[in-house]
Amino acid sequence: MLILGLESSCDETAAALVTGHRQVLAHRLAGQEAAHAPYGGVVPEIAARAHVEALAPLVEAALADAGVTLAEVDAIAATAGPGLIGGVMVGLVTGKALAHAAGKPLVAVNHLEGHALSPRLSDPDLPFPYLLLLVSGGHCQLLLVEGVGRYRRLATTIDDAAGEAFDKTAKLLGLGFPGGPAVERAAALGDPHAVPLPRPLKGAAEPHFSFAGLKSAVARAVNDYSAEDLSASFQQAVIDCLVDRTRRALAAAPQAETLVVAGGVAANAAVRGALRALAEANGRRFAAPPLWLCTDNAAMIAWAGAERFAAGITDPLDIPARPRWPLDPGAEAVRGAGVKA
Repeated sequence: MLILGLESSCDETAAALVTGHRQVLAHRLAGQEAAHAPYGGVVPEIAARAHVEALAPLVEAALADAGVTLAEVDAIAATAGPGLIGGVMVGLVTGKALAHAAGKPLVAVNHLEGHALSPRLSDPDLPFPYLLLLVSGGHCQLLLVEGVGRYRRLATTIDDAAGEAFDKTAKLLGLGFPGGPAVERAAALGDPHAVPLPRPLKGAAEPHFSFAGLKSAVARAVNDYSAEDLSASFQQAVIDCLVDRTRRALAAAPQAETLVVAGGVAANAAVRGALRALAEANGRRFAAPPLWLCTDNAAMIAWAGAERFAAGITDPLDIPARPRWPLDPGAEAVRGAGVKA
């Protein structure tokens, strides 16, 4: 099985070729950091235009890297949401065009499922079910992953995601864009106990996350502490919240032998270390994709497409792009603004 994957849901344009035997034959990616840096965050229209310019050359380069033609591909997998709708449309329309032109099946992939299944691309021994902490710029969720297309949401954010809080903190401190890595670098030079910051919902009976109050506390403290101490204290506060909420989910999911963390924030070494320690303390295996698979990429989309295609799942060419697309559409609605997933 050979799958071409396309990703364009935010500010990374990517194309990859992945086999059913977990071989990444090619992966091409074009970032947009320079275009968005003056604004301190992703500008949707700029991102969409950049996807239009970059995607076709990336597909051609990926096919050349793998030494294959489009005719040799078994299916086209493209992100169909959730994400910035302009970018999602660029990737999905391109995937539809390639599938139609080559007479290949289309697999419309939920970007979150790409993250959810990405650890299985690098870890062939990772079985279902597992408990997933999906933590990124737009989402912070705990999910019981029962199989391909089978997800049970145990918790989500009621306001902001952890990754968004990292980006906002970086902007407040003038650390540059992208914010997550910038905060992590500054935190390595600071004292994680220097600034008294809140741990929203830590110890609460409800299972969800909240980071809006933490962002507000950082904004109030900007003029009173160094960027390094504030970064370190903020990062530790996020870790404490993630560990507390995940510990609660582990107790509620005894059938999950493995704790998995995926998404952009999973690339943070301190976050990974704390979650690994939590898993070991609770007698669970720990798994996480390699760092390059944590951030947005096309290999995870191709792999999710491969898992769905192997299960006999394909999609019609009129399937729509979706700015919001929950993995567990039947999950109970939560209070607050974080109901997008």
